[in-house]
Amino acid sequence: MKVFSWTLPIIKMIRAFIYSFQSEWLKRKRSAASWLVILGAFFIPVSITIGRIINFDSLYAVNTSKEAWSKVFGWAWQPMAFFLLPLGVILATSLITQLEFKNNTWKQLHTSPQSLTTIFFAKLLAVITMLFQFFILFNIGIYLAVVIPSIIFRGIPYPEAAIPFMKFFKIDLKFFICCLPIIILQYIVGLQFKNFLIPLGFGLALYVGSMMAMNWKYGYTMPYIYCALNFIKESHGDQPKVNIYIFSVGYFILFTIAGYILYLNKKEKG
Repeated sequence: MKVFSWTLPIIKMIRAFIYSFQSEWLKRKRSAASWLVILGAFFIPVSITIGRIINFDSLYAVNTSKEAWSKVFGWAWQPMAFFLLPLGVILATSLITQLEFKNNTWKQLHTSPQSLTTIFFAKLLAVITMLFQFFILFNIGIYLAVVIPSIIFRGIPYPEAAIPFMKFFKIDLKFFICCLPIIILQYIVGLQFKNFLIPLGFGLALYVGSMMAMNWKYGYTMPYIYCALNFIKESHGDQPKVNIYIFSVGYFILFTIAGYILYLNKKEKG
């Protein structure tokens, strides 16, 4: 009985968090961020598919190559890592965080039987889950970009080379980690200001500034370029001066704690 009575509050807390997360996830379906994730995930794969169909003369050589999957994977990740992924994370996170301001439902949310801790972390988890959803859809898109031409053209074989699942998973995981500091920074700013343009402008300014300072000797301190640095590392083998993955996780933990404290101590929460 003692063990059960001790664990009961924890079970209730976990259950409340799950319900809160489910609520945040349902809100996402009615937002522009939901469509942004889907369209953003398939934009590059669709572009590559169209390009491969137009230039079908080169498809046979690519699909019969041992690096058939890796080539298309690399083609897809280059524009995604440098531009679309960080910009998409900035926009999507800002949109999701601003939902309560847009719908004027902060007061309703704060009067619900949920703790501020539950609200803060449930919203954050919903944003991170959206990023996970994006990666799944993006990889499906890459797979289709390879397969569709071989379906359309009889003379183009399905790649004989096995899909390097583990290699792709590791690369995806690294990009995912590199996105975490951007998510939490945009999340913090989005919770602090009612005006959607402030977190959006904040993110764009940091992104542009970080890209301009990429060759600066201390450029590795700017997390908004970690996706680009990761692509350079994976494609060219150039090692950053520091372990950007440790930096990413460190920034994420540090900013999460700071954002949580700011949220708890914010006088006007909506």
